[in-house]
Amino acid sequence: MANTKNFKVNSGIKPTAYHENVGTVTSGTAAVGYNLAGASYDSVSFDISGQEGGAFGLAFNNDGTKMYVTGYTSDAINQYSLSTAFDLSTASYDSVQFSFLSQDTTPISAMFNNDGTKIYVVGRTNLAIFQYSLSTAFDVSTTSYDSVSFSVSSQDSSPYNIDFNSDGTKMYLVGDTNNAIYQYSLSTGFDLSTASYDSVSLTVTSQDGSPYGIRFKPDGTKLYMVGVNNKTIYQYSLSTAFDLSTASYDSVSFSVNSQETLPTNLVFNNNGTKMYVVGYSGDNVYQYTTSSTIAAKTLDMSTGTVFEITPTADTQIGLSNPAASGTVSQATLLLDGTTLSFNTSGIEQLSGTLSVGSYETATQGMFIGDSGTKLYFTGTAGDDVNQFNLSTAWDISTGGFSTRLVTSSQDNQMRSLWFKTDGTKMFMVGTQNDRVYEYTLSTAWAVNTASYGSDFLSVGSQDGNMYGMCFDTSGTRMYLGGVDNKRIYQYTLSTAWDITTASYDSSYYQLDTGVGIGDLAISSDGTKFAVTDYSNDKLLVFSFGTAYSISTLSASSDYTFTGIGTGPNQAFYVKPDGTKFYIEGNNTDTMYQYSFEGTVAITYDDSINFSGGTAPTSPAGDETDVLTFTTRDGGTTYSGILAIDGAK
Repeated sequence: MANTKNFKVNSGIKPTAYHENVGTVTSGTAAVGYNLAGASYDSVSFDISGQEGGAFGLAFNNDGTKMYVTGYTSDAINQYSLSTAFDLSTASYDSVQFSFLSQDTTPISAMFNNDGTKIYVVGRTNLAIFQYSLSTAFDVSTTSYDSVSFSVSSQDSSPYNIDFNSDGTKMYLVGDTNNAIYQYSLSTGFDLSTASYDSVSLTVTSQDGSPYGIRFKPDGTKLYMVGVNNKTIYQYSLSTAFDLSTASYDSVSFSVNSQETLPTNLVFNNNGTKMYVVGYSGDNVYQYTTSSTIAAKTLDMSTGTVFEITPTADTQIGLSNPAASGTVSQATLLLDGTTLSFNTSGIEQLSGTLSVGSYETATQGMFIGDSGTKLYFTGTAGDDVNQFNLSTAWDISTGGFSTRLVTSSQDNQMRSLWFKTDGTKMFMVGTQNDRVYEYTLSTAWAVNTASYGSDFLSVGSQDGNMYGMCFDTSGTRMYLGGVDNKRIYQYTLSTAWDITTASYDSSYYQLDTGVGIGDLAISSDGTKFAVTDYSNDKLLVFSFGTAYSISTLSASSDYTFTGIGTGPNQAFYVKPDGTKFYIEGNNTDTMYQYSFEGTVAITYDDSINFSGGTAPTSPAGDETDVLTFTTRDGGTTYSGILAIDGAK
């Protein structure tokens, strides 16, 4: 990195160039919490049936050495100790509880304030929240009623759980009468007597018709809801922290059905690497791991004062080796924006569509080639391949019909197609004869010059209905999606792009039985894989444990389509750089285009505190953020400031 850097800033202000010592950035890995998409059960649970048979409330003290369960069987909050913090296997009952029956005959759940000196209880009988004080923090045996309550009857007649923002000036309630989450303001933090409804709510019916539990990420940028109907936890993002009006579903969820069929609440440990779920069917608290390993970048302050990072993946930033305590030590970071491909959280439907009903009414496969200037699609109505030319590369709305190739002599049920990277070969998979066919194009990318040379690969031994197909960029690996067995199969071509040299690797990935496999796509680096699910109107994205090895796939995220007819058809294609994709809507005979990119996620070490309590988001792909970090205590804590937002 050069030790000078000029910026054109969004505001038009041009700051002075930096002339400072360039520091060293060391690379490593870090565990980051709140990763719901990658959650897994720890096979650890704790039986609470001796105290509570209808649990709805779950909480921990700040250091994870105490746990609390509330429900309608005991009508009380029950206190437990954990000899190892946040480890359920070390939990034991304290033989301590406090009854809420004097205020409500159906106390359903309880929540603490930050320092454990207050408890808030949701009462189902009176449709109110009640406030209590603890003379000894987090010791429920010292609880007494404050004679303070707040009615929520005007919002929901089936309230279940609550949560607060970090300073107690916002409160959130979930109820299943309207299947919604409600937002309230408290003019004095954690004082229910100052509460009022914000007239702000989030309806979650599309995810679950019986939402029972909610929990916010401490910075207010994520919300998690557990629903009883689907036995699943759902993740939402808030573009403005703790502002429920800015919440949207992330298309990220995690099923707990294998452990608890009636889950009622959830809670995370301090850094979000562990999650705990309680319910009233199993009478247990269950423990899960919700951390992911991501890249870590550490600014070595002993080597310089200015650092630059251009992350290529989700990254955690930390600092090391500052000056000794009592001396001010500062670092400036130039954080360059980066975009990620195959990122469902960044999906956005783009303007412009292409109607193809005049050429094919049962479109099955799609491909875009010749640097984005030619679109091809096949179908089972016309038994041909249609070629459209795009006057603007990668914009299907600029497409116009060019020519076609009839393929019925080989198969009248062609499902998917793919081209060699130079456009001189085309491959199609058909379900009439269960074969992959190879064509040669005498003029690259001109489908009307294609000829079939009787080269094919029989794939019926794996599946009798192969619908999806894609190749890697080298042409030595092919992947097929079979509808009968709900599997993705992997093949190797010993000679690149020669189907006669292809052989089945005896390797596959098993999808859920309810998935309707449409078409497939693989990222250029072999780390991501996508499948359209026409049965559930979804796009499914997977991650490879080992690049290109289909048996190492694991579910990553998904996206639900709306506004494209009854859902996605089989036709689907991803731009090679992974930033856009194209799909046809079922029963619309129309193709749609989407942005598929999202910024990398940047997190910061727990020692870094930002003004306002919220860390800045990642810069856009073409921008650079400038951040400064200052410590006066030898690196125990750092003050972080976003000095320049979105420099170009």
